[in-house]
Amino acid sequence: MGSLPKRQRVAAYAVIIREDRILLSRLSAAVTKEELWTLPGGGLDHGEDPRNAVVREVYEETGLDAEVGELARVYSAHLPGVWRQGRRVDAHALRIVYDGWVPLDSPEPRVVEVDGSTAEAAWQPVSHVLNGQLPASPLVLEALADHLPYRKQRVAAYALIVRDDRVLLTRISERGYHSGSWTLPGGGIDHGESPRAALEREVQEECGVPCEVGGLLDVHDVHFDGMAPSGRNEDFHAVHLLFEATVPEDVEPRVVEVGGTTDAVAWVPLAEIDAGEVPVLDVVRHALEMKATAAG
Repeated sequence: MGSLPKRQRVAAYAVIIREDRILLSRLSAAVTKEELWTLPGGGLDHGEDPRNAVVREVYEETGLDAEVGELARVYSAHLPGVWRQGRRVDAHALRIVYDGWVPLDSPEPRVVEVDGSTAEAAWQPVSHVLNGQLPASPLVLEALADHLPYRKQRVAAYALIVRDDRVLLTRISERGYHSGSWTLPGGGIDHGESPRAALEREVQEECGVPCEVGGLLDVHDVHFDGMAPSGRNEDFHAVHLLFEATVPEDVEPRVVEVGGTTDAVAWVPLAEIDAGEVPVLDVVRHALEMKATAAG
């Protein structure tokens, strides 16, 4: 094997998972006569940044606009005696694998590159890859074994605004997780921003009304895996600071931000929440319980 010509190739790939499916590319007959699926990606051009390379390759192979994370894993495969371009070579493949994602409203995958190494692109069940039902390259199995959802912790402030027998709530749009459910007005705290200032800003943005922030009711948190509005698969931990608040009586709440994660705002009767007639997140019930407990 020492007499074989040496060929070293550096390539960049992306693991792109949506719920229980993974985005894969099927290699063309020019590469292998057998059906074989692999991660979208490919070789780096001379002087090309790996992150730029994988975004370019994902588009050429799937027609989708991808983003990739900051970190990557590197896999090394020494393949002495393999066939490359009609002859045997001593090959060394270095694969840089990123966590990637595509927008939730992306079209179905399609191959853009003509006469390339990809014959087909598709979302494939992860279970079919793991149980061998779908023929996949060793790189796919290695990458899946190491892959973890992106861990994100978000601290946010929310307002419990009760007037008579109603509570002010916002409905989560299709762009947000738990789409169609109602929650408390509020949102993420920007770096360096005080929680109270953040809550005043968020209520104004979501409901179109100023608010006066009162006392802290409680700290609530949730932990779940799911798709972020960006399309990224996340291990999400949300920490919620729950405040009592009031809004002026002569101002009618309305949605201000168009195309955001809120598509409706309303005063919702407490009786409808108690009866289960309105789908609300747990944070709503928790805040109401804390208020009732504080009132004695």
